[in-house]
Amino acid sequence: MNIKTRLSFQFTLIVAGILVFFSFLVYYFSYTSQLSKFRLNLYDSAKNTAALLLTVDEVDSTLLRKIQQSTKGWVNEEFALTDSVFSLIYGNNIQYLADSSVLMNNAGRGLNNFSVDEKDGICYRHFNNGRQYYVYAMAFDRSRTENLRELRIILLWSILSSLCLSVLSSYLFAKRAMRPISRIVRSVKEINSMKLSSRLDEGDRRDEIAQLAITFNSLLSELETAFRNQDDFVSNASHELRTPLTVMIGESDYVLSNDRSREEYLKHIERLSADLKKMNALMNSLLELARVNRNNEILFSGVRVDEIILNSIVQVKEKHQGRKILTRIGYPENASELVIDGNEGLLAIAFNNLIDNACKFSSDDIAVELNIRGNDIIVVVQDQGIGIPEEDLKTIFQPFSRGSNVKFIGGFGLGLSLVARIIEVHGARIDITTDLKEGTRIEMVFSRKT
Repeated sequence: MNIKTRLSFQFTLIVAGILVFFSFLVYYFSYTSQLSKFRLNLYDSAKNTAALLLTVDEVDSTLLRKIQQSTKGWVNEEFALTDSVFSLIYGNNIQYLADSSVLMNNAGRGLNNFSVDEKDGICYRHFNNGRQYYVYAMAFDRSRTENLRELRIILLWSILSSLCLSVLSSYLFAKRAMRPISRIVRSVKEINSMKLSSRLDEGDRRDEIAQLAITFNSLLSELETAFRNQDDFVSNASHELRTPLTVMIGESDYVLSNDRSREEYLKHIERLSADLKKMNALMNSLLELARVNRNNEILFSGVRVDEIILNSIVQVKEKHQGRKILTRIGYPENASELVIDGNEGLLAIAFNNLIDNACKFSSDDIAVELNIRGNDIIVVVQDQGIGIPEEDLKTIFQPFSRGSNVKFIGGFGLGLSLVARIIEVHGARIDITTDLKEGTRIEMVFSRKT
């Protein structure tokens, strides 16, 4: 059973329950109202009859019986008058009231209502000249019976017609309510691994269906990012590894094609070792880039930016012996103002890459600055190197993108893309200002941990 049918069925059951309950209330209150009116009329009739018999001297039992028989009364009406010990003084058309047990069982101190089979009756105590009497009246309320029968028929047809109408309206309502979901199902069926850029219609972005579409679109965005990162990694790795592997295989085949001297073998092994080290560095960069792109695995904690920068400077100096790196850190009175919420390992990779690039593309001194400005921590890496051409700035943060003026300087073009992704993960901002004569200035703005 699909949701549309289930909703229609449940809606119909709810309407049926409400109609039955409403009909029961209508029938019950109609029954009690008519019964109460009938008993009140019986009481008035019995009271008047007893008053005629006991207070009017001209009226005796024979005359009263003739009056009652000639007067149009209730259907199968019975009337009885007894003394205080239930001895019958007067009776007219008595049937059930001829039984003394009925008389005694239904007598009471005040007005007492009772029923015997299809008849309803009343009994009350009547006082006259200091004597106590019991007055009984019973009859069959044909009008109430017919009215209730007609009411049952009306209610039954009302329920059946209302249920038919509710079935139709509930189906149309369910069909209309499920239309957005059906549209989402059709749209989802059209989405596959080749169409992850497709998005669902989010409507007015207010109701639950719109929230479902928004949530699904968010999932599609994450899947698209994951697939794109995977494709980028595979394409980038295959692109960058194909050439060095081909070169190494070709050189190895050439060396092995004939006997070589020991010096030639050593020279080849040295070149092979250098190529393998480059490949290892490339693979490490690609893996780091892939890991940063999966930022759901990154754990943040409070780290001091100055300590990470100083460690990065030490590591870069070991690689570039003799290079002078000028460090200017504006220490605040409270060292906690240098703490940010970040990942120490990733920040170390970013600072290492930036300082290493500055040393690689510049032969002069390198400047690394750290300052505090309000709630921001500003980190600047400044070199006096060859700069970056203006036309290359738009793509400088893309993987394997390199400036057109560094073709003869080693590198893979992954450093700045990795740095940009790390800075983005940390919610920071990175800006580059460059001049082909004065060098490059890279500024990073981090938010202090509060």
